[in-house]
Amino acid sequence: MQLTDFVNTIGLDFKKRYGEKIHKLTLHGDFSCPNRDGTIGKGGCTFCNVAAFADETQAQQSIKMQLQLRRAEVQHKAKKFIAYFQAYTSTYAEIELLASLYEQAVADSSIVGLCVGTRPDCVSDAVLNLLSSYLMRGYEVWLELGLQSAHDKTLKHINRGHDFASYEKVCKKARQRGIKVCTHLIIGLPNEGCAENVDSLQRVIEIGVDGLKLHPLHIVRGATMAKVWQRGRINTLSLEQYSQIAVQLIQKTPLDVVYHRISATAKISELLAPLWCEKRWPVQNRMCQLMQQSGGQGSQ
Repeated sequence: MQLTDFVNTIGLDFKKRYGEKIHKLTLHGDFSCPNRDGTIGKGGCTFCNVAAFADETQAQQSIKMQLQLRRAEVQHKAKKFIAYFQAYTSTYAEIELLASLYEQAVADSSIVGLCVGTRPDCVSDAVLNLLSSYLMRGYEVWLELGLQSAHDKTLKHINRGHDFASYEKVCKKARQRGIKVCTHLIIGLPNEGCAENVDSLQRVIEIGVDGLKLHPLHIVRGATMAKVWQRGRINTLSLEQYSQIAVQLIQKTPLDVVYHRISATAKISELLAPLWCEKRWPVQNRMCQLMQQSGGQGSQ
């Protein structure tokens, strides 16, 4: 029983289109975030601490060096790769700097595409035009948008600094240019339950989306939300609760939408709750069991 028996995963999608395995190589462009530096706000999103999943020491290395190191870790698994700018807001810089960083990545002959993680309010027309230029050169291009929730009340509560309308606007613009959009949704945010999660998914699908990432709410050290959790004012989901909700979302997702992730982990040194988020396989195995019983992607 494998995840690909039930879900259209990005790995499966790559294999079908390229005829071989394609891996993402995570890069750090030493970007900041407008929700941290005062441009939009300070302190960042209440759930966020990049150190919980990213290697901050990467930012001290050149893009070329990062690619070499990351490739060495997985070269026995794949020969072609997607350069994945993940940490912070990877479109939050002058367009000349962005072009330089992206160009350094695609200069490596093993790179077949770019994946750029960012916020909906940090994607200008100039950025979209830059990303489109790589499409015209034959590269695969993914724009990862951190939406988290389609509910403005929730977005305000977690201090996202943008609304759903800003997501809708940039998503449509990107897809009109042929850029693929992967949207992040968090399950377990304060004051949201399964109904709100389903509604977020349906609104994202109605607008149009190419890929999805589902995440359980993590409580990590250094995040604003950690203080609230320590006071007992936030409850996190159990592995079973998360699995039940995530499976419902997957079942309601059209088969042509690609899942880049169905859960997420955090470094145990940074993770406060839920502790099951330290490991990937238990939750994935449970979700597969549930989908074997009630159906996989697109079954509802």
